[in-house]
Amino acid sequence: MKINACIGGDLVEELGLAQATISQHLKELKAVGLIQGTVEGTSICYCIDPKTWKQYRSFFEKFFDSSVSEGNCC
Repeated sequence: MKINACIGGDLVEELGLAQATISQHLKELKAVGLIQGTVEGTSICYCIDPKTWKQYRSFFEKFFDSSVSEGNCC
């Protein structure tokens, strides 16, 4: 079964960063609403908040579409 979520400890193993570093980044992502976290026993299971992701995606699509023009670069 495939799930669209991960446990913070899994990220530590996958990325090879310190637990404290991963925790701080997840805390910041959660603070801006980009991810959600649910407690499962002694772990927190994180996933992307689809509504917020859609807003960020829309913003960046508009940003990149309007800020890069073809033609004379220099």
